[in-house]
Amino acid sequence: MDPSETELMLKGYGLTTAEFTYHMPDFAHVLNTFVWQDYDLAPDHPRLLSFIDFWKEEIEGPLRHVRFSHRKMMSSGEWRHVVGEFHLN
Repeated sequence: MDPSETELMLKGYGLTTAEFTYHMPDFAHVLNTFVWQDYDLAPDHPRLLSFIDFWKEEIEGPLRHVRFSHRKMMSSGEWRHVVGEFHLN
């Protein structure tokens, strides 16, 4: 079973968004874009690099460039257990 997004964030993962620009297989002069998102570990980005390897092996459109950003959403020190909640009218 895959871990939840919250579990990944507590383990130090952050959201990585990558924009792939690639040449269309049948029209080499035409560029297209593809956006990919997944939770990944900075600074090595193993999931992003794995996806790039997959693209190079399985997808016919050759990559022109990849642009990405990474945002760590929370760390284990920022997580706290809340026991109750008060509502004020």
